[in-house]
Amino acid sequence: MRNSSAWPTDEIETVLNRYGDMLYRLCLIMLQNESDAEDALQETIISYYRKAPRFADSEHEKAWLIRVATNRCRDALRFRARHPQADAEYPENAVCDTADSGILDALAALPEKFRLVLTLYYIEDYRIEDIAKIISRTPSAVKMRLQKGRKLLEEIYRKEYL
Repeated sequence: MRNSSAWPTDEIETVLNRYGDMLYRLCLIMLQNESDAEDALQETIISYYRKAPRFADSEHEKAWLIRVATNRCRDALRFRARHPQADAEYPENAVCDTADSGILDALAALPEKFRLVLTLYYIEDYRIEDIAKIISRTPSAVKMRLQKGRKLLEEIYRKEYL
């Protein structure tokens, strides 16, 4: 653990500049709530600071951050399920312009396991093998989730937006 009296602000700033937007988008898509996404991102950065992990390269660092962020999002989703309250609406135009909002709304309507793999594959350009490592599943399981997720996404989009 690092010395709590001296925060390495330049290191944290570098991580936020490099991965912050991507992690925020991922959290926003998973949680469908801006404040919860901000909280998950903040908790991810705090974990990064506290654990002080060392990585072989930037891809390992990115994969670790995605893994921690998705775990934080899952924790938040489990908390919501155990403590139901009035749901906040998914913020319009939070991630992109209105031309794409139908797709994002349809993506947001998917179950989390499909939403995550579709986001990592199509939005963050991860390979299937990398996604499998991040979510601790086999590549064939990731392919199946991509296939089912695409099918569900198409059904939801056609039903709601066409």
